[in-house]
Amino acid sequence: MKCEKKTMLLYAVTDRAWVGKQTLMEQVEDALKGGATCIQLREKELDDENFLQEAVEMKQLCEKYQVPFIINDNVEIAVKCNADGIHVGQSDMEAGNVREVVGEKMILGVSAQTVEQAVAAEKAGADYLGVGAVFNTTTKLDACEVPHDTLKAICEAVSIPVVAIGGISKANILELSGSGVDGVALVSAIFAVEDIEAECKELFALSEKMVQA
Repeated sequence: MKCEKKTMLLYAVTDRAWVGKQTLMEQVEDALKGGATCIQLREKELDDENFLQEAVEMKQLCEKYQVPFIINDNVEIAVKCNADGIHVGQSDMEAGNVREVVGEKMILGVSAQTVEQAVAAEKAGADYLGVGAVFNTTTKLDACEVPHDTLKAICEAVSIPVVAIGGISKANILELSGSGVDGVALVSAIFAVEDIEAECKELFALSEKMVQA
């Protein structure tokens, strides 16, 4: 499975900070029901045993909805659970090395903040780029904002799909119209709300409007 542009349209990134009334699995299923086109499991605190167990379960859930399942950062877990993809940041394992470990079939996503990083990632075998933070974000405290002209320049410099991330919400998503991005990656805008399914339906429609503008 390789990465299509439509996969990026509504890219949901998990965060257990908002697990409460629902389990993480229930939240993810609601996001899938609402139209999420890709799920990334992001676990920074979980031990490997529980992370793997959760990853296997979530992979099965994503298969049910025929949506790609991507692991954040942990290459070993991605391989063990047979994930559809792996996403790495600039401070993680180098993209070329990740490609060697995971093989050619797995989707490889790489974070980029500059045109140089984006071009290098594509050359190293990345299948898509995550670019941000495009707005101010409280989810990732060390994230630097990427100006919208840089975002546009990145989209023009690469041939692989680009997803914008960081501080995106219903209120500002259409500000990304014309940038060239293929979709949006969202954390709190999906998982911090009361009705995740309904919210995803609205976000999906807005994301479609954004990419068509």
